[in-house]
Amino acid sequence: MAVEDYVKAAQIGASVRSVAEDAVKPGAKLLDVAIEVENEIKSDGGEFAFPVNISINEIAAHYTPREGEETAFTERDVVKLDFGVHVNGFIIDQAFTVDLTGENGKLVEASRQALEDALSVMKAGANIRAVGAAIQKAIESRGFKPIENLCGHSLDEYLLHAGREIPNVAKGDYVLKEGDFFAVEPFATTGAGRVTEKSGESEIYSIVNPKPVRLPQSRSVLEYAMENFQTLPFCKRWLSEALPSKAGVELALRDLYRQEIVRDYPPLVEINKGLVSQAECTVMVEKDSVKVLG
Repeated sequence: MAVEDYVKAAQIGASVRSVAEDAVKPGAKLLDVAIEVENEIKSDGGEFAFPVNISINEIAAHYTPREGEETAFTERDVVKLDFGVHVNGFIIDQAFTVDLTGENGKLVEASRQALEDALSVMKAGANIRAVGAAIQKAIESRGFKPIENLCGHSLDEYLLHAGREIPNVAKGDYVLKEGDFFAVEPFATTGAGRVTEKSGESEIYSIVNPKPVRLPQSRSVLEYAMENFQTLPFCKRWLSEALPSKAGVELALRDLYRQEIVRDYPPLVEINKGLVSQAECTVMVEKDSVKVLG
């Protein structure tokens, strides 16, 4: 049953978050932290809803470390760690920010408070415009800007973005319904309040239009991704079991992208290179409130 699977995913997510929060510290390598978090998801009985995102400073989202990457956290970093767990396709999506600088506590607090304020107005019958307005007010009243072209999203079985949005500003007209599942994720920034794609650096992909392919490498990657991830996002470093050759993986993904079988998710960077904080949890909409799942 969907609700029980969400609850189990949330229980796993709580354990994973504890591990993740302890892992983010100066000197730790991004790749080691991502692998540790992903291993915790598996060992607790969950599956990956998407690759662990570890986005630093002006990068808001969609950064996952490359295979062999040596980048380590420093005391100059504001770190967003975003992870997802699914049980039988039902997804918990959550994120938090760690300020390793010790100087950006107000920015971190802005996204946290925006999340709390958003949840306080969410219930069946509430308009998402009111939710976005609460997020916007919480962030702007603290002297920062919400990132207006990022948003929370509805969740469904094996669908991370199921079609409905929770805006970070006052817009939209969807009315929340009892039983809706949403990931709510305010982003606050010291910059202009918009992100753009950092093209040419994608590590994350998902299948959007599966069809027969001719190249053996492409066929191997497609079959492996369909079997293991279905419609959910995956990353290059997860494909080593399908193709041990890094060059083969690159070739296959380029071919699949050219045929519009997969889409990519480039890192999203604040347009003025402002620092970014994020807070996120997953909720189920109830009659008079929301149930926070993780």
